[in-house]
Amino acid sequence: MRDPLAEPSDLIRSVSRALRVLEAVGRAPRGLTVKQIARRCELTVATTYHLVRTLAYEGYVIRREDGTYIVGLEVADRYRELVAAFRGPSSVGESLRRAAMETGYSHYVGRFVGGRVAITASAEGPRSPYLEDLVPGFDDGAHATALGKALLSTLTPDQRFRYLKEWGMRSFTVQTLTTPEAFEADLAAGDRRGMQLEMGQYRQGVGCAAVLVSTDKDMERRIVLACAMPAAELMTTARVVRNRLAAVAKELSDAIAADA
Repeated sequence: MRDPLAEPSDLIRSVSRALRVLEAVGRAPRGLTVKQIARRCELTVATTYHLVRTLAYEGYVIRREDGTYIVGLEVADRYRELVAAFRGPSSVGESLRRAAMETGYSHYVGRFVGGRVAITASAEGPRSPYLEDLVPGFDDGAHATALGKALLSTLTPDQRFRYLKEWGMRSFTVQTLTTPEAFEADLAAGDRRGMQLEMGQYRQGVGCAAVLVSTDKDMERRIVLACAMPAAELMTTARVVRNRLAAVAKELSDAIAADA
């Protein structure tokens, strides 16, 4: 949700409106007509028509034979560029894929992006439940994922409180921690074991573990590594998982340092 108080004085409204149109079309996989887009974006039909034609010309939306518009392939190109920029050196992706292949677990790298916890790289493993949301760019539910916990653990208590207050503590499952007090206790337990955990807090029956890859005074340079698996499996192999994560984290740290 946009903060009206944060609106820049030099906001270019035509650009802002075009992005709103693109967002509306992106949320409607079956497509939208110009009138439907105008209604959802609270714009006039004439303005919407000009915006849609421009977006179609640039390849960001596509007009179908029935007159509806869907997202264009240029959006996919920008997403691939985002993933490449997030991931960093190619060796990071290679290390993640190797770890996923050797363990069978899906692995994720995360860091702060624009002040929010976000997944920046991932590699799927066949033994992990499929988690369609956990892809590069995902920035929700930091309080309910081990990756989010590991990053939030690098903040001061006051910084964490402000983060949780701003972004909320949505309940994903009955196990999700929804109070700052419970969250602080959970982080402290993770610090003692040398690995942050969550068991069914983001998705029922799924567990996730995370360790730090690198720390820095600049919060956006802090990086964590996580992996996901059936929660029951994590309960019986936590120590092995921690050792494997630590080894992969060392690989990633060395790769990032070499690329600096």
